[in-house]
Amino acid sequence: MSVSNIAVLGLGNFGTALARNWLEAGHTVSGWTVEQEVFDSMSATSINEKYLPGVVLSGLQVSMDIAASVQEAEIVVLALPSGVVLSVFDDLLPHLQDGQILMDLAKGLAPGDRLISDVIEEKLREANKHNPLCVMMGPTIAPELARGVYTTALVASSDANLAARMAATLTTKTLTLAAASDPLGAEYWGAFKNVIALACGVVDGLKDDGRGGDNLKAAVFTAGYREAVRLLPELGAAPDTALSAAGIGDLFVTATSPHGRNREMGERLGKGQSLAEAEGEMVMVSEGVRAARMFQALFAGAGLAAPFVDTVCALLDGEADMDAFLERMMAS
Repeated sequence: MSVSNIAVLGLGNFGTALARNWLEAGHTVSGWTVEQEVFDSMSATSINEKYLPGVVLSGLQVSMDIAASVQEAEIVVLALPSGVVLSVFDDLLPHLQDGQILMDLAKGLAPGDRLISDVIEEKLREANKHNPLCVMMGPTIAPELARGVYTTALVASSDANLAARMAATLTTKTLTLAAASDPLGAEYWGAFKNVIALACGVVDGLKDDGRGGDNLKAAVFTAGYREAVRLLPELGAAPDTALSAAGIGDLFVTATSPHGRNREMGERLGKGQSLAEAEGEMVMVSEGVRAARMFQALFAGAGLAAPFVDTVCALLDGEADMDAFLERMMAS
């Protein structure tokens, strides 16, 4: 493994967990955050008390100045929610240097139902910059990654050599990265699995009143996976990606882990909270809400029937109560 200088933009739980892995592997790592409380906490104690309390990141260079954070970096990691990654990238763009490699971790779609990586590449072209770009997707629950639980994920790029180089460079003792050549499929699966996880979380929330259970959750999981396997290749995803860490692997952990924020969002809805209440109480962003609406528009625009996604959106938009949600889900 070669040692690199890595800038992690976004110190939520995932960005923080990755920074810790790479620090322990001997890389030089800088971290950028827009959150004053995160900066103050990490500057004072080397601990991100908001997102990963108890996890020490000795040696992390933390800053709220994006230009300073990426000045010496060879690899710039965009560890940001899909809803903000493009606005942060606009701030980053003037400070990118030739040869710096970009890695996007955002699991979602951009406005206009486009892949985030496509928009980033368009912005690079418009700025006459030629920085190579790859995406990283997979089952990466941050608290486990931070404490050294063995974890696998994919680094995907249309440039096979770039994917292989990044996978080799950023693999650590407990984080194993594999190279893949289907970034489009990895991104679509990275977004769609959040919709399935949200629906599975609804079932978890219904356990208290007797309507939820593992049988029902398995049925919901299967319905969502079946729809993704059927429809994502229609959008250009390679069919085999469904069987990879970015497909069934990421879906399984997101839909079942108590740490999954999309599953948590669904659980809150299942327990009777409104969408606004749930979003107001959650510290981390639930990508599944936005992804469900974007996939609904994407499939409708392509003339593809998507009963699973339509059912999730009906619940989110108040067009179906919980009984109707369950009935429609079983028929999807």
